[in-house]
Amino acid sequence: MFIQPCDPLPRAGITAVGSLLPEEVLSSDALQREVARRSGLTLPPRLLTQATGIVSRRVAGEGVYASTLAVGAARRALAAAGLGPLDVDLLLFASASRDLVEPATAHIVQAELGSRAHALDVTNACNSFVNGIDLARSMILAGRARRALVVTGETPSRAVRRDPADLAELREGFAGYTFGDAGAAVLVEAVERGGIIDVDTETHSEHWEVGGIPGGGSRHPRGDAYTYFRGDGHELRGVFEKVGTAVIDRTLHRTGMDWDGFARVLVHQVTVPYLERFAELTGVPAGKLVVTVPELGNVASASIGLQLDRVFGELAPGERVLFVGLGGGISIMTMVWEKS
Repeated sequence: MFIQPCDPLPRAGITAVGSLLPEEVLSSDALQREVARRSGLTLPPRLLTQATGIVSRRVAGEGVYASTLAVGAARRALAAAGLGPLDVDLLLFASASRDLVEPATAHIVQAELGSRAHALDVTNACNSFVNGIDLARSMILAGRARRALVVTGETPSRAVRRDPADLAELREGFAGYTFGDAGAAVLVEAVERGGIIDVDTETHSEHWEVGGIPGGGSRHPRGDAYTYFRGDGHELRGVFEKVGTAVIDRTLHRTGMDWDGFARVLVHQVTVPYLERFAELTGVPAGKLVVTVPELGNVASASIGLQLDRVFGELAPGERVLFVGLGGGISIMTMVWEKS
């Protein structure tokens, strides 16, 4: 579904960014050794590293929650903008992870920050953060907010089963062994030039059962087995390969841009082979990508925020960045942002 860009004014844009990584580093080899020890399974040497291209990931330690990572990233974004918590009137916690089923984790983040904004959660798997940015943009353009803080705190490593009962259970949750933890935040506000100039989405909800964490809702309110990620990584990849390029093709055609027109292309990263396949299918030059997955793993919706934080200071006003969000459900989202 194409969302008509706002033209010529007003516009909303990203004006500051921050991110936070947990201190603990867990290598894929160490994770595999733990899984083998706890399950009693004999696994091929370096299976996780070779299958995913992920060498390590960060994992949240004791007492570190989704809200903890979101608050840390939010403070960095506010500091970068020279603002305080009370300068924000909309706070969106946009994440696949959360602290509790209720209340909304946004309230936990807000209480820790000391802000007094309208606060709510936005949840759409690994697309949550980009969806949150678009919702913030929409609220600002509608006159419902002046300055929004969009935050994510992802702790999917806690949904990884480290003691599978057998090979079948290992396969069922194998995609989860890509997970790492991280937090990210952006400020979104009205801008006079540049900003978010194009948004497009495509949703294929018939594939909602392909992967996810089934516990905690009304279908499976209790039971530890339901708190682990389950999913067919190959099927997820197949769906994205089938439908994902159409959204990107539309975006390039509609904006009249080619890959040379983007300073960077930020795409949700699951594994190294999938990122390489994305580049092959779309034709995006490797030099445009900000590759984080080998060292950080699949950090769910924090992926694009982390990448943006790494390059934000290098971007000059007028340079454009393409965001490509991918999320279970299945949803794809593109966003063209021009630095103001």
